[in-house]
Amino acid sequence: MNKKKDVYLMVAAYTACAAGLLYALPHFWWGLGISVAFPGDYNAAPDDPVSQFIAYWLMGMVSMGAALFALAFVHSWGQRIPRMLLLIPAWIAAVGLITWGLGFVYLRFFLAIGRVLSAPEFVLQDSDLRAIGWGLFWYSLFVIWGVSLWVAARRFQHRRSFTTGENKVITLD
Repeated sequence: MNKKKDVYLMVAAYTACAAGLLYALPHFWWGLGISVAFPGDYNAAPDDPVSQFIAYWLMGMVSMGAALFALAFVHSWGQRIPRMLLLIPAWIAAVGLITWGLGFVYLRFFLAIGRVLSAPEFVLQDSDLRAIGWGLFWYSLFVIWGVSLWVAARRFQHRRSFTTGENKVITLD
């Protein structure tokens, strides 16, 4: 059986997976108390167990699931998932991730040109270059994740077999 591989789809799906993993892994080490790459003052984060579970462990697990979800576009096990159950969440997530990522850049731009001012309780955080740098990294990752998921969903949605006109799943197996 000759399967034509869509390289753009595979690159997009694996990029979305990698972005999801890059977002998930720090949440787990933050949950363990390691503050490396935390975008802000780690000690100012809520100290109650429920907030920490949601912010670190649950977000890490959801991100791992989202990373695995992106691979459903290119692996044979993704064939068992109905097409719309792949496309609808992918489109919603792509739009959300891109919007969230660009929102930070938009806010930083308007803070930089003095068009908006920080609220008094956020002045120190908004002027901390380390926090701004990590924020730009993480929010850029959201844009990359969203764009790659968008491309994967689009390539998956428009892929058709030239001989039968049926939808085909591209596998790496």
